[in-house]
Amino acid sequence: MKPNVFFTRTITPDKVLELYKMTEKTLPRKVAIKLHSGEVGNQNFLKPEFWQPVIEHVGGTVVECNTAYDGERNTTKKHLITIEKHGWSKYFNVDLLDANGPDLELKIPNGKRIQKNYVGKNLAAYNSLLVLSHFKGHPMGGYGGALKQLSIGIASSYGKAYIHGAGNPDEIWTAEHDSFLESMADASASIIDYFKENIIYINVMKNMSVDCDCCAVAEDPCMQDIGILVSLDPVAIDQACIDLVYAADDPGRDHLIERIESRNGIHTIKAAAALGLGSREYELITV
Repeated sequence: MKPNVFFTRTITPDKVLELYKMTEKTLPRKVAIKLHSGEVGNQNFLKPEFWQPVIEHVGGTVVECNTAYDGERNTTKKHLITIEKHGWSKYFNVDLLDANGPDLELKIPNGKRIQKNYVGKNLAAYNSLLVLSHFKGHPMGGYGGALKQLSIGIASSYGKAYIHGAGNPDEIWTAEHDSFLESMADASASIIDYFKENIIYINVMKNMSVDCDCCAVAEDPCMQDIGILVSLDPVAIDQACIDLVYAADDPGRDHLIERIESRNGIHTIKAAAALGLGSREYELITV
């Protein structure tokens, strides 16, 4: 059977929770809730108030990891200040997974480019995972969605460099591009293997800039908001988002598509499907 992807064009905090409940799945405690804390200066990331209903319903802990590039989130001290500045710790319990080392090393026996993934050691405290993704473009990956959150998002600062460099952190910005994309798929496999079936994915197609929430200086959104998607399949949900962008009649779609295609963004989805992480065919259930 094709995996279900629940979809609504109504983008509100309550609709996020409504679609989450449609999965009819209960995540066992303790739940790690992965989202993007937002780089200081970025205007597009989704704020705490937007995610509040679903986070409070699940009752989990918001988790993040330090970045591998300069900014206000690349050290534990700066990242904790950013988390407070952006309001996350005002509303939720927050765990910076790699606040203190050593990293937790996850094996990827069937990885195409990398055979291990480095994540914050605090991940070991959790039994399930809710992945909250802001779907938009990305300067290197072409797009950012569920697979990026699973891989780069959950990787430690060192792990991010390791994935970007396709196993060589010294080549964080210079590794062969498709190898980097395939490494993201490999890293995603390690997280799925770790949590098994205890993961739910939510993608929100809002504030869709060609740039990521990790950009302090980001372009404004280039096209109209599309909607909210929820699924138990990370490949299906990302593929559905891509398909919705291509199907849109918004003239700004061409700018986002150029970003996705110029970085071969679809290759991450293809690589993840090849690893058996999910299906590119799906049943879109419009609510």
